[in-house]
Amino acid sequence: MIKTKTRFFSIKNLFAFVLADIFVFILFGLLLMGYDDNYDKSKGEYWSLASMNSTEILIYFSYNVWIILNIIGLVIIVRKVYIGKIKGK
Repeated sequence: MIKTKTRFFSIKNLFAFVLADIFVFILFGLLLMGYDDNYDKSKGEYWSLASMNSTEILIYFSYNVWIILNIIGLVIIVRKVYIGKIKGK
């Protein structure tokens, strides 16, 4: 008889991680809305660093770092799945 493992704990953790990730993206989006509301043409082009104050620059770079971390995490997950499929032949 073949034993099968239910990986409920891993699925629960993955679901929580995805929800936390979505929450962080929503939070960054709401914080970046302040830039849209207070944008002044006289300070520079739209989305240029010259037209942002220090808080908006910090949020902007944090948002981009979060996207890079998501891409790295996705690559790691895809690599684990791919290697798992090769070993599971």
